[in-house]
Amino acid sequence: MELLYARNELTEKPKKVQLDKIKEELEKSGEKIFYFDRDNSHKDMMSLVDALEDVGFNVYFREVKYGLADDEYMYEVHAL
Repeated sequence: MELLYARNELTEKPKKVQLDKIKEELEKSGEKIFYFDRDNSHKDMMSLVDALEDVGFNVYFREVKYGLADDEYMYEVHAL
């Protein structure tokens, strides 16, 4: 599964990341907060949460709004 990290600037393209890379980062640190771009589908985000929970992590997921428009949000995934 390929996901998109959140953008640092509105004009730049989001960076891609594979699910295996996310799991590797979590195995090293044990806990991490990830921010993902709004262009990811909600279904893909739920698949990420399920995949991390299957490995044994507790996962907290939410949408973070950073503006007033409907498309001004990102996904936050906190894995413990």
